[in-house]
Amino acid sequence: MLGLLVLAVLALALLWLPLMLLRLAFHVVFALVLLPFRLVGLALRIVLGVLGLGFKVVFSAFGLVAGLLALVAVVVMLPLLPLALIGLAVWLVVRAVRPSRALRVA
Repeated sequence: MLGLLVLAVLALALLWLPLMLLRLAFHVVFALVLLPFRLVGLALRIVLGVLGLGFKVVFSAFGLVAGLLALVAVVVMLPLLPLALIGLAVWLVVRAVRPSRALRVA
Protein backbone atom coordinates (compact mmCIF):
# COMPACT_ATOMS: atom_id res chain seq x y z
CA MET A 1 0.00 0.00 0.00
CA LEU A 2 2.85 2.33 0.83
CA GLY A 3 4.46 1.56 -2.50
CA LEU A 4 1.25 2.51 -4.27
CA LEU A 5 1.19 5.82 -2.41
CA VAL A 6 4.82 6.52 -3.35
CA LEU A 7 4.03 5.67 -6.97
CA ALA A 8 1.04 8.08 -6.96
CA VAL A 9 3.20 10.85 -5.50
CA LEU A 10 5.88 10.29 -8.14
CA ALA A 11 3.25 10.33 -10.90
CA LEU A 12 1.82 13.58 -9.60
CA ALA A 13 5.33 15.04 -9.32
CA LEU A 14 6.03 14.03 -12.90
CA LEU A 15 2.85 15.82 -14.00
CA TRP A 16 3.40 18.82 -11.73
CA LEU A 17 6.97 19.60 -12.81
CA PRO A 18 6.21 20.20 -16.53
CA LEU A 19 3.17 22.28 -15.64
CA MET A 20 5.28 24.46 -13.36
CA LEU A 21 7.92 24.82 -16.07
CA LEU A 22 5.19 25.77 -18.56
CA ARG A 23 3.82 28.32 -16.10
CA LEU A 24 7.30 29.79 -15.65
CA ALA A 25 7.77 29.97 -19.42
CA PHE A 26 4.44 31.80 -19.84
CA HIS A 27 5.40 34.25 -17.12
CA VAL A 28 8.72 34.98 -18.78
CA VAL A 29 7.16 35.38 -22.23
CA PHE A 30 4.38 37.66 -21.00
CA ALA A 31 6.87 39.70 -18.97
CA LEU A 32 9.03 40.19 -22.06
CA VAL A 33 6.03 41.06 -24.23
CA LEU A 34 4.62 43.56 -21.74
CA LEU A 35 7.97 45.08 -20.75
CA PRO A 36 7.87 47.89 -23.37
CA PHE A 37 4.41 48.94 -22.18
CA ARG A 38 5.58 48.98 -18.58
CA LEU A 39 8.59 51.10 -19.58
CA VAL A 40 6.37 53.55 -21.48
CA GLY A 41 4.05 53.72 -18.46
CA LEU A 42 7.00 54.43 -16.18
CA ALA A 43 8.29 57.16 -18.49
CA LEU A 44 4.85 58.77 -18.68
CA ARG A 45 4.46 58.60 -14.91
CA ILE A 46 7.83 60.32 -14.43
CA VAL A 47 7.13 63.02 -17.04
CA LEU A 48 3.64 63.74 -15.70
CA GLY A 49 4.96 63.75 -12.14
CA VAL A 50 7.59 66.36 -13.00
CA LEU A 51 4.99 68.37 -14.92
CA GLY A 52 2.57 68.16 -12.00
CA LEU A 53 5.29 69.26 -9.60
CA GLY A 54 6.01 72.26 -11.84
CA PHE A 55 2.34 73.23 -11.91
CA LYS A 56 2.13 72.79 -8.17
CA VAL A 57 5.05 75.17 -7.62
CA VAL A 58 3.72 77.75 -10.11
CA PHE A 59 0.18 77.79 -8.70
CA SER A 60 1.44 77.82 -5.12
CA ALA A 61 3.50 80.89 -5.94
CA PHE A 62 0.48 82.43 -7.68
CA GLY A 63 -1.65 81.79 -4.58
CA LEU A 64 0.94 83.35 -2.30
CA VAL A 65 1.23 86.44 -4.50
CA ALA A 66 -2.57 86.79 -4.69
CA GLY A 67 -2.83 86.44 -0.91
CA LEU A 68 -0.16 89.07 -0.35
CA LEU A 69 -1.89 91.44 -2.78
CA ALA A 70 -5.20 90.92 -0.97
CA LEU A 71 -3.52 91.61 2.36
CA VAL A 72 -1.94 94.81 1.00
CA ALA A 73 -5.31 95.90 -0.43
CA VAL A 74 -7.01 95.36 2.94
CA VAL A 75 -4.25 97.22 4.80
CA VAL A 76 -4.46 100.15 2.37
CA MET A 77 -8.27 100.29 2.23
CA LEU A 78 -8.94 99.84 5.96
CA PRO A 79 -7.99 103.41 6.93
CA LEU A 80 -10.21 104.72 4.11
CA LEU A 81 -13.29 102.85 5.39
CA PRO A 82 -14.55 105.68 7.66
CA LEU A 83 -14.34 108.13 4.76
CA ALA A 84 -16.26 105.71 2.53
CA LEU A 85 -18.97 105.32 5.20
CA ILE A 86 -19.29 109.11 5.57
CA GLY A 87 -19.53 109.48 1.80
CA LEU A 88 -22.23 106.78 1.68
CA ALA A 89 -24.21 108.52 4.40
CA VAL A 90 -23.99 111.90 2.60
CA TRP A 91 -25.07 110.29 -0.69
CA LEU A 92 -28.06 108.60 0.98
CA VAL A 93 -29.13 111.91 2.60
CA VAL A 94 -28.77 113.85 -0.67
CA ARG A 95 -30.69 111.22 -2.57
CA ALA A 96 -33.48 111.20 -0.01
CA VAL A 97 -33.79 115.01 0.01
CA ARG A 98 -33.72 115.46 -3.77
CA PRO A 99 -37.18 115.35 -5.32
CA SER A 100 -37.80 112.34 -7.47
CA ARG A 101 -38.20 112.93 -11.13
CA ALA A 102 -41.24 111.19 -12.46
CA LEU A 103 -41.00 110.00 -16.00
CA ARG A 104 -43.72 111.67 -18.04
CA VAL A 105 -44.89 110.17 -21.26
CA ALA A 106 -46.02 112.77 -23.80
